Amino acid sequence: MENIAKLNHFGEDVSNSELVKKSQLGDKSAFEELVKRHQELVFSLSFKLTGNRELANDVAQEAFIRAWKAIGKFRGDSTFGTWIYRITVNTAWTLRKKAKKHYSLNIEDTQEPVVVDEKKDPELVAINSDLSLVLRKALNQIPLEQRIIVELKNIEGRSHKEIADYLDISVTAAKVRLHRAHQKLRNILEEIEA
Repeated sequence: MENIAKLNHFGEDVSNSELVKKSQLGDKSAFEELVKRHQELVFSLSFKLTGNRELANDVAQEAFIRAWKAIGKFRGDSTFGTWIYRITVNTAWTLRKKAKKHYSLNIEDTQEPVVVDEKKDPELVAINSDLSLVLRKALNQIPLEQRIIVELKNIEGRSHKEIADYLDISVTAAKVRLHRAHQKLRNILEEIEA
């Protein structure tokens, strides 16, 4: 019972930077609180980058392991959220490359089941589902580094500055990469339509 109380002694009034400082001093419960606060963000990003729940779980877990091992090197130049975001992107990149060697992703396995709301027009639901599948297939055809930027900008609505911070690149590089990714996507979608 004492361990549970110890794990939960951090309230929302304790900032992430305070938790980082405590973590850097070896306080595992402070790091566990950081994990708790960021696990949804990390898993969501992992899933968007991999398109596969199992691989996303592996990426999220590995990202937090890497963060714990490197917490002493965290300088605070960015927020912990931005730092863990970068680690997650890099981890997804690495694990996805390894996973491709072992198995190929099946697009049907990567999609969430479509839930049909009886109040909605079934035909509209089917059309949206088809469009989503086409877009996901197109996204899977572009390189991961471009897909990440498209996901961040067009799906998550991140600014060019946030993207640059997350990926540790300049704002100009983020804009250029996004433009190239959009061009590539446009070409893929045009081929699908033809």
